[in-house]
Amino acid sequence: MTSQPTTATHPDLHAATVVVSRLVAGVRDDHLGGPTPCPDYPVAALLDHLMGLCVAFTCAARKEPMPTDRGESQQGEATAEHLDPAWRERLPERLRELATAWDHTAAWEGECTAGGVTMPGAVMGLVALDEVAVHGWDLARATGQDYRLDEVTTAAVLAFTAESATPESTEARAGIFGPVVEVPADAPPWDRAMGFAGRDPGWRP
Repeated sequence: MTSQPTTATHPDLHAATVVVSRLVAGVRDDHLGGPTPCPDYPVAALLDHLMGLCVAFTCAARKEPMPTDRGESQQGEATAEHLDPAWRERLPERLRELATAWDHTAAWEGECTAGGVTMPGAVMGLVALDEVAVHGWDLARATGQDYRLDEVTTAAVLAFTAESATPESTEARAGIFGPVVEVPADAPPWDRAMGFAGRDPGWRP
């Protein structure tokens, strides 16, 4: 018996993964050594991180263990030197697999594990969306590309990052987001989401 597609109660990851895949196509070789909004992560290391997180969250959705024989970078271990030479082809493939894995209600049910952390599937799916969307913005800013997400995805990321910025979430956000960056309350939704995620919306390389 196969699981059914998700209902409207769960976010659709396809919108964000499609946008990020388009960004990947716009990354030039001379971008790879450039800085990103992620401290200590040049563009190549950010791409390596995206490669690994796609596998981790795809396995989480499928309730499968992360493969140990593929040499994927673990949480916090991505480096430019480790980036797969075939990243231009493989990262878009992994992004599609990630979104498809979260298309099914079973992914959002029970518990999931990624990066050594176990949490309810309903929360893990939001973490996966946030990781793709926020790092997509990082990649866009680092490579001088336009970044626009649809209103539904933006609202989901804003809600998630706003919740992470509450005092009750201080411990949980450690190691995921930096300190909250103050952004005007009347700023665009995405700028406010970036502030809650510890990003300066005005960051440029």
